[in-house]
Amino acid sequence: MPFDVRRFDIYRKVPKDLTQPTYTGAFISILCCIFILFLFLSELTGFIATEIVNELYVDDPDKNSGGKIEVSLNISLPHLHCDLVGLDIQDEMGRHEVGHIDNSMKIPLNQGDGCRFEGEFTINKVPGNFHVSTHSATAQPQSPDMTHNIHKLAFGEKLQVLKVQGAFNALGGADRLSSNPLASHDYILKIVPTVYEDLSGKQRFSYQYTVANKEYVAYSHTGRIIPAIWFRYDLSPITVKYTERRQPVYRFITTICAIVGGTFTVAGIIDSCIFTASEAWKKIQIGKMS
Repeated sequence: MPFDVRRFDIYRKVPKDLTQPTYTGAFISILCCIFILFLFLSELTGFIATEIVNELYVDDPDKNSGGKIEVSLNISLPHLHCDLVGLDIQDEMGRHEVGHIDNSMKIPLNQGDGCRFEGEFTINKVPGNFHVSTHSATAQPQSPDMTHNIHKLAFGEKLQVLKVQGAFNALGGADRLSSNPLASHDYILKIVPTVYEDLSGKQRFSYQYTVANKEYVAYSHTGRIIPAIWFRYDLSPITVKYTERRQPVYRFITTICAIVGGTFTVAGIIDSCIFTASEAWKKIQIGKMS
């Protein structure tokens, strides 16, 4: 007798004339298909979309930066003339720069009575400060007005990702126009290195920061009030990394198979239970009638 490979068929077919369609089975089948379609579309949406996974680790992520951080500052002083406004930079490596002017510009406000300072500069990756003051002016004013409005203060590369909500411009919109005109302002910043890696593996380096501030009146050794707007910063050793990921294809296929198989199995059990109960009830009714 020749060997018949059909013996290995575990999906034996039942002749159609031996099956019995029912209204209950048809209803369950329709609901089953709708349910499978709903779950399939949900999984497909999740497969197409990307997710952002974040992690923390201790390291300097941008080792090719030369130990520098790019800073972008945009601040308005509506009651201080542009000739008096200057940017000074200091840090623990010995840097002491008064009147930084590279990559910066001053825009007159209020018919020349005020000034908007916009600048881009670099700082070293060590604790330090940069401040807006009148220290670089040739003649110090008698009562400089340091009320201000900060439009932007950001560190590193500009990072705008919808799914990443971070404090990349925590001081943006800070309004100190109603403060004491002669007061100094201290903004104490804790800078947190941040890395964003997209699906292609390309990394972008930016920095988030937290901020605390205080306001006080400072006197010089001569007794004069010389206010300034200080940004004192320190770097956190913790790096935040955001990684863009997409669900693997094999996981998507496995999930779809589980949805289809599980739904059909459960629907078959429900249909079988209903059919068995229905047949038993019919037999009971027939028995009563006889």
